[in-house]
Amino acid sequence: MFHYLKKSIPQSYKNIYHLIQAVISCFWFGFPAKKLKIIGITGTDGKTTTANMIEKVLSEAGYSVALASTINFCINGKETINTTKYTTLSSFFVQGFLQKAVQNGCEYAILEVSSHALDQNRLWGIHFDIAVLTNITREHLDYHKTMHRYRKAKRKLFEKANTIIVNEKLPSYQEFLSVGAKQKILYGLSCTNKEKNVKYFCVKNVQSNLCGSTFIFEKEDFSLSLPGEFNIENALATLAVAHVLEIDKRISRKALSKIQTIPGRMEYISHQRGFTIIIDYAVTPEALKTVYTFISQTKKEGKIIAVFGACGDRDRGKRPLMGNIVDRYADVIILTNEDPYWEDPNRILDEIEKGIKKKEKNVEYFRIFDRREALKKALSIAQKGDIVVVTGKGAEETIFEKGKMLPWNDKKVIKELLEEI
Repeated sequence: MFHYLKKSIPQSYKNIYHLIQAVISCFWFGFPAKKLKIIGITGTDGKTTTANMIEKVLSEAGYSVALASTINFCINGKETINTTKYTTLSSFFVQGFLQKAVQNGCEYAILEVSSHALDQNRLWGIHFDIAVLTNITREHLDYHKTMHRYRKAKRKLFEKANTIIVNEKLPSYQEFLSVGAKQKILYGLSCTNKEKNVKYFCVKNVQSNLCGSTFIFEKEDFSLSLPGEFNIENALATLAVAHVLEIDKRISRKALSKIQTIPGRMEYISHQRGFTIIIDYAVTPEALKTVYTFISQTKKEGKIIAVFGACGDRDRGKRPLMGNIVDRYADVIILTNEDPYWEDPNRILDEIEKGIKKKEKNVEYFRIFDRREALKKALSIAQKGDIVVVTGKGAEETIFEKGKMLPWNDKKVIKELLEEI
């Protein structure tokens, strides 16, 4: 009952409440952000990976660093898991986290920033020295209603930042460059655009496969254990931050080469069965397209077996789009439960199913609501050379259903099933 009552309150009223809470929390904790250099990372996809890359580079350079991301919190290398399912928590939590960072002698704080937090004024009182934008694709339209309002919310992060770093691939990158930042950087794999008073960060000799990626940046060879051009873009955003902070490229190269995986982001599950298992957080049409395009282009043999669903109480319009994208690239689809929240989970699957046109049901396409059983089905039918791709949950530790947070972790369950099968 409280859930539906809460939804009936206009968001503009809620935002006033969030602003008041943010002001109180800043005074309560003594404005800790003023004692730190704050780096904010926003975007539809790639935020978590980029934030964690930046933390590794700054730590390698000898700085004391705090990090708050969708998957983890870290202060001076001491890491805890973010089990909340939220990217940016309440203003009281954020200010308390920053105060703890100050108490532990941190010089920098890296915050992964959601469009909701920006729209709701939850980051009031925090000045961002550097703001990074990874991309903007369709997401959260249940909240923002239009892409224009979604971009407008993201733009708030950049309006008062000293330095802004923007992905050139973003179609509307000019509206972010129009802010009055002291330093503006565009990064990308090609850098075909030319803007005045903007520094460009580009790469050469890009190579990527399922085992990792290599590229050349300013005459230095870089190697990543993370696959995909999208991870090269994340690395390039990180290198732009390192440049602003005057960190030597060799230090950045060393730090990036040490990263073996980012939990739940194109993460490989090791086993001895002869097929590949990848879990990824991809929850948007664009993220799914990026993941499946890369996998289909790099796989050498076998089938692509997809296990996925969609989140409840979110943008319903993206569901058939997600179904259509996976239908296009995967050989076998297993549609399953993800996070229904308060919504009817069968309706969620029905709406995804509208986008699946090419598969014969119960032959190439299966609908298995129980996520454990869906994963078991995928692992049971996978053969040597196949790639099992599990998306939607990433490194999350719970499934949210009808007000209950139920324990769940894709990686743990997959490992359990591999022992059983």
